[in-house]
Amino acid sequence: MDFSVHQRRYGDHTIVAVAGDIDVETSPRLREFLIGLVDDGARHLVIDLGGVTFLDSTGIGVMIGVLHRLRAANGTMSCAGGSTAVRSVFRVTQLTRVFALHDSLDQALLPAH
Repeated sequence: MDFSVHQRRYGDHTIVAVAGDIDVETSPRLREFLIGLVDDGARHLVIDLGGVTFLDSTGIGVMIGVLHRLRAANGTMSCAGGSTAVRSVFRVTQLTRVFALHDSLDQALLPAH
């Protein structure tokens, strides 16, 4: 599957739909895209992992770097969906302590209580 990344607005959230592999080859494109959104004023990102087929450490590094940039600007980032394999990367690396990982995009967009 070819790598693609698209964004759309939902209220004050920017939903970033990623598809394909996030690896050493595609991570620079993802980083450039996400940093561009933050630089343009996006403060609440929801990364939709529903179309992601593979995620390696370079992709995780990109997301951590963007999260730090967002936090410095009082922003947030969460992740939604993803295959069992992609979600296990978050669990094994204990990134579920760093990122909110939601089962679905709808769940990620629910107001916090």
